[in-house]
Amino acid sequence: MTSKPNHIVVLLRETCDPRPPVRLTADGFGVRERGLRRIVNPADLCALEQAMQMVDAHNGTVTAVAIGPERVDDHLRLALSMGAQRAVRVWSSAITGGDHVADARLVERLIEILKPDFMMTGHRLVDRGADPVPALASARSGIPYVTAALNVVCDNGSVEVLRKCDRGARQLVGTITPCTLLFEEACCEPRYPSQVALMAALEMPIETWGIAELGLSVAGLGSHGAVLGKESCSFPRSKPKRVVTPDANLPAFERILALLSGGIKPREGKLHVVAANQTAEMLFNIFQDEGLLGRSEK
Repeated sequence: MTSKPNHIVVLLRETCDPRPPVRLTADGFGVRERGLRRIVNPADLCALEQAMQMVDAHNGTVTAVAIGPERVDDHLRLALSMGAQRAVRVWSSAITGGDHVADARLVERLIEILKPDFMMTGHRLVDRGADPVPALASARSGIPYVTAALNVVCDNGSVEVLRKCDRGARQLVGTITPCTLLFEEACCEPRYPSQVALMAALEMPIETWGIAELGLSVAGLGSHGAVLGKESCSFPRSKPKRVVTPDANLPAFERILALLSGGIKPREGKLHVVAANQTAEMLFNIFQDEGLLGRSEK
């Protein structure tokens, strides 16, 4: 286990801005490209900021990796302007149409080639929610991973990760390197690069890797290596709940309860108060009538 991060790889994923309206294709199996605004996943930028803070404190190098066509070069140049020393774009037409299993094979190969001390990316995607690819790739590579990370501290040969738990709780987890850290979007505020850094990033080279550079077979990538079938896309149909207008003569708190309950009245029941021995006898008779006690042998 290393005490200081020597090499950090940050996976930047392209997402669609959820604010503009999304339109489906005619066949219903995809989203129309026209009108989409593509951005870097905000949680991935937070992971990049965490990597830069670790490098500023302990030295080392940061490599930004993106999987996608030529347009993701803009995202990589943003990473270079924020301080990353190396940028790698992975793309081939054979990658398209894959599922999480096929994409995990690709990320697993990247971990094998780059050999990072830390693999960092976001915990969730802003347009699709949870992404199991990084965790699955880490499991296939045999390295630990920590989800919902908020901060990481490397000191005296130990790595401690502060992660988010249910109901706002926090958990301090110890791990070893190499490992994968999946950061929350609200863990930090990504730095804003200067104009000089942005202009310098335009001149920095971006490596392009294909199937040949990765040494992978086409049969295990994209649609050929997908395990899950492709399903059609659809918008969720809203099912409004009918709320009965409460009686104006009722007290305020009863009107509020009527609105919150959606106009559904509570069921009326009867309360029987009997002695303990009578309760046991009544329960015994009910169980016997329902056949729950089995037949007694004569």
